[in-house]
Amino acid sequence: MIGTWINMGTVLVGGTVGLLVGERLPERVRKAATGGVGLVTMILGFRMVLESRDVLPLLLAVILGGCVGSWLRLEERLERGSKRVERWFRGYPLAEGFLTASLLFCVGPMTLLGALRDGMFGDWSILGAKAVLDGISSVALAAALGPGVLLSPAVLLVYQGGITLVGRFLVANVGALSPTAPEMVAFSAAGGAVIIALGFEILGWKRVSAVELLPALALAPLFRWVLGFLNI
Repeated sequence: MIGTWINMGTVLVGGTVGLLVGERLPERVRKAATGGVGLVTMILGFRMVLESRDVLPLLLAVILGGCVGSWLRLEERLERGSKRVERWFRGYPLAEGFLTASLLFCVGPMTLLGALRDGMFGDWSILGAKAVLDGISSVALAAALGPGVLLSPAVLLVYQGGITLVGRFLVANVGALSPTAPEMVAFSAAGGAVIIALGFEILGWKRVSAVELLPALALAPLFRWVLGFLNI
């Protein structure tokens, strides 16, 4: 759970800076830092994709997964759900900052993939990049919404840490989920594709929704198993 602890720390530090400095932090500095995180995120995604040389299940999973995610309108549903929850708590002094920060830091591909990868492989690099991005975001959120942002690490610990523990449990107790199994390599490669899409979003070059690519995570291991069964 190293990645989650680091993530909690950066949010606390960033939120504290936001409360102390407020809007005095230049916008260009925030943009430069966010751009750097976007580039590193893409590099991490490419690294994950290149771990696998098995292109066919990745290609099928990304194409069909993107179609399924688009058909299900995952991004639109996620946005609607987030706004609905925010409206429920609007008007409470600490609730708005706490809820907004919790949704921002916990909802998204980086949380799911990073926590699972941390638990399954002991690789917290994705959560490390997410931690930097969340730390930057928490500066602006705390400046705008107040100290409620500093309560959001509790949600990170429960939600993101919980996913990490689930990943660790699965690898330890389900033999088929060995990190070197072909299905898990395919899962990791599909995750890399999602992370690359997320990197484009962070940089403002959005071409495809990272959220709508999430079904590829389930399809990639399935396609790898089917192709293996067919000796392809």
